Parts: sequence; C-alpha cells; structure tokens
Amino acid sequence: MSRILAYAGEALRAIWLNRTRSILTMLGMIIGTSSVIAVLGISHAASSGISTQFSSFGVLPQQVSVDEDQDDPANAAIQYRDVATVRELAGDAVSIAEPVYQNNYTLSANRIHETESVASGSGYHPDTVALREGRRLTDTDEQSGAHVCLLSSDVADKFFPNQSATGQFIDINGTRFEIVGVYGDVLKGQLFTGAASGFAQIPYSTFHHMQPGPVDGIQYYPKDADHTDAANAAVIAALQHIHGARAKYQTQDAGAFVNGFEKVLGIIAAGLTGIGGVALVVAGIGIMNIMLVSVTERTREIGIRKAIGASRRDIALQFLMEALLLALGGGATGMLLGILATVGTASIISRTLGEAIIPYVLIVSVALGFSISVGMAFGMYPALRAARMDPIEALRS
Repeated sequence: MSRILAYAGEALRAIWLNRTRSILTMLGMIIGTSSVIAVLGISHAASSGISTQFSSFGVLPQQVSVDEDQDDPANAAIQYRDVATVRELAGDAVSIAEPVYQNNYTLSANRIHETESVASGSGYHPDTVALREGRRLTDTDEQSGAHVCLLSSDVADKFFPNQSATGQFIDINGTRFEIVGVYGDVLKGQLFTGAASGFAQIPYSTFHHMQPGPVDGIQYYPKDADHTDAANAAVIAALQHIHGARAKYQTQDAGAFVNGFEKVLGIIAAGLTGIGGVALVVAGIGIMNIMLVSVTERTREIGIRKAIGASRRDIALQFLMEALLLALGGGATGMLLGILATVGTASIISRTLGEAIIPYVLIVSVALGFSISVGMAFGMYPALRAARMDPIEALRS
C-alpha cells in the first residue's frame, strides 16, 4: 500500500507540473462522464416520476371500444344497456364494468364560458388521487343520476378564483351541476390528459341522460390481473353475443401502455448513454496520447530509474497510476456536473409528474467504473511501452 501511495504522489506531482496540459486532457473525461451521468440520472428520475404518477391511479383498467375499421361499425356500437349484459356474461373474469364517456362541453359560471373536457366517473375509486377539497363521486350519485361534478384544480381556479368551488354551481352544456369536490394539483401535467389537464367529472348515469346513444366504450377490471387476456376475450365475447359474431372490438390495456412507455424511455436512455460512451472513448484516446508524450519526454528519467534498480512493474505502475488519476479527476468532475444537471431536472419532474428518485448509488458506481476502466484501458499501452524501454538506450537519449 505504501508503494502505491508513493506512486500516486509521484503521479500527482507529474500532473501538477503539466497542469494546463492535464486539464485539457481531462476535459474529454469531464464531458463524457457528465453526459453519461446526466442521461442515466434524468432517465431514472423521469421513470420514477412517471411511475409515481401512474401509481396514484391504482390498478389501471382495461377498456373496450368499437373497431372503426370494420364493415359496419354502427351495428357494433356499444349501447348503455350493453354494460349490464357484459357484467352478467363476463362476470367470472371481470369484477367491475362501467360505461365510459368523454366529450368537450361548454362550462359556464360567474359569467365565464370555457370549453373543457368532461369525463364520466362512478363510485368505484381504485386510485389514491388526492382531493384539494370536497368529496369524490359515490354509488348513490351514480344510481340516482345526480347532477353533481368534480373539477380539476385549474378549472376550479379559472371559474372560482380566490374562493372555494365546493358547494358552488356550474352549467355543463346548459345543465346545472353542483360542485362536490376539486382534485388536487397531482393531476397537473399527468399523462392521461396531456396538455389539456382541465376537466370536469360527472356520474356516468348522468352523462348518459345528457348524451343518449352509444357509449364511447366500456371500462372494466379483470378479477385476475395476471390473466387480462381472458378478461378481454370474455368481454368481447359478451359484446359479440349482443351484436353478432361479425362485430369487431379493440381493447386497450392502460398498464401495458405504462410498461411500454417506460421501456421506450429506457431504450432512449441507453442510446444516449452510448453516445456519451463515444465521448469517453475519445477522452481515453486523449489520455493515451498525452501519456505517450509523457513517456517520450521522461525517457531519460525512466533510464535512471531502471539503472538504480526499478523493475518493469515499478515503471508500468508509475505511468498507469498517472493515467488513472487523470481519468479519475475528469470522471469526478464530470460526475459532479452530471449530478447537478440531474438534481435540477429532477426538481422539474417532481413538480410536473411525481416524486422523482435520483439513483445516487448507480451514478457514483457508473462514474467510478467508467473512470477506472478508461484509465486502465488507455493507460496500459503507454505504461507497458515505458516499462519495456532498454535502460542503456533510455540513458543515451
């Protein structure tokens, strides 16, 4: 250990004597490491933020809708009464089934008129989405077709600024509704609504009276989350029992969408990390180049060391330590810059999506691993070249 520390001290002195050259050499490591760390940190933070956002919705449902590419989509249109039949025929595979409506309607209150998205809801709440005030929809609201609604926080603030919206009334498409609750800011920026985060929610039975005719789809929850295909097949079979075997339907799996989104994010992160890896290779080549120059400049020193008893191993370790310290210095600086970029981005993600977790252990491990690997791989050849020098020829140079 004392010998290694001695080599480290000599390497630091050599780096300090040529500090300008050393700093320029480390720039490649700084850029490469910081880009890799930033990509890794930001991708993991974004993935955790998205997972946090979606986890607030609990068990995500399946949804079936009409396949518009079939010959007669009107014949396959899902009617409000079909939901009861689906519950009966697919009851062994499906626990909850309810109609889904979504449309853009004009909302009016306090002399303000705005077009917002209006969605259906019920008393079944598998999610943990927080309310800013008031209550959620109940089974009683759905069964009675009550004219009650919930608003997203931005819609509530738009129509009822600086006051509580709960207990107030708002017109939706000309029908008067009492506001019973307001969702919290957790829904701002969430992925289901995209940029249009403003919405109102009313009981699906009330929506049916406002918009008679076919429903947009049926939302259902499989009894066994591991056998969603069986639930999908049961629901489609029930609908084909009603509308005929030629009717075609398509299902959407919200959970699969989330998993697919995270996989795409991982692929993008891997690609960007590869690009950062190219910068590290270029940085390694720069370290090897500068070490070869250093070996050439210190040929006589190498000859003197060998003449007084230094072995090939001693010479190789001396130059390898110098290359390793150059790589570690650039890697540590790049890691700090990458962490700063990750922390700044993670704070934005936390405000827009959900709590973003920064994998500090992974970041430090990757930074150290890359730095040591680059220093060892690209410092080995100059170190071996110095170790193989003939001492007599070195002293004559």
